Amino acid sequence: MTLHRLGSVTIGVPNLAETSTYYDDFGLAREEDGWYSTVDGGRQLRLVQSRFRRLAGMTVSVDDEDDLGRAEANLERIGAAHRRVPGGLVGTDPATGTEVTLKIEPRIRQTAGAPTPYNANGRIERPGTRAPGVLRDDRVRPKRLGHVVLGSTDFAISQKFFVEGIGFKVSDLIRNAGAFLRCTTEHHNLLLLRSPVTYLHHTGWQVDDVDEVGRGATSMLEDHPERHVWGLGRHHVGSNFFWYLKDPAGNFSEYYSDTDCILDDELWKPEVFEGALSFFSWGTPPPPSFLAPEDLAALMMGAEDA
Repeated sequence: MTLHRLGSVTIGVPNLAETSTYYDDFGLAREEDGWYSTVDGGRQLRLVQSRFRRLAGMTVSVDDEDDLGRAEANLERIGAAHRRVPGGLVGTDPATGTEVTLKIEPRIRQTAGAPTPYNANGRIERPGTRAPGVLRDDRVRPKRLGHVVLGSTDFAISQKFFVEGIGFKVSDLIRNAGAFLRCTTEHHNLLLLRSPVTYLHHTGWQVDDVDEVGRGATSMLEDHPERHVWGLGRHHVGSNFFWYLKDPAGNFSEYYSDTDCILDDELWKPEVFEGALSFFSWGTPPPPSFLAPEDLAALMMGAEDA
């Protein structure tokens, strides 16, 4: 099956107006109908009203009707609920209740700009001029949605749904805690986590380089220091630079750059990680609220009342 990109996410929030302003500030372009667009990925975020924050749905792009047919057969085989829609197929993860819509969409063609010049010992790429990262004054705008992190109360069921049903591939594992899955050549487009409640941990948004990660986060924090969660740092699994921020509903959003890419599935060997390497290579350790968001108890109560 030919999955080729994480298309979009729909996030339910209880404070729609306030959260919408946050994503305006984050650099996403708000459309007239409430969707948010990235530079290269188009319409990739939709916010909807909800009693508590949650991942209401996500889309994954495929090439053609044959891809939809194969996915439909796979979902039927594993016993996952699914239905056909015009130009697509909707499957429901039995563990989290998340609806995943496979849609026939064109592939993103990201234009390769000139690489950021970095001076180093014995290598001068930027003679006689200041670094671009200190000269830029334009607003940071994410290029596209890269990944979603979802907590599941039945990790095995969710992994089976996304891998055997939808068609994601396993990139790496966190021992007894999670699985990094991909539907593109990037290291991961979905991270599943074992959790006492189903919830959205964060969304990851690609920017050009580490300077854009830092500039974007700095701009977000100038008048709102309470948005800071964790960063600047570099992950070990996936290798990307990161900075995490928190929206008013409690969801984390990440600026990231320079993630690993897997071009040949046969040459990539998934590894099992544990301890600090599961989270970062350098930077400060993750705060407790990153490992266990502060509203998990409230989310559990909300799930019980639903």
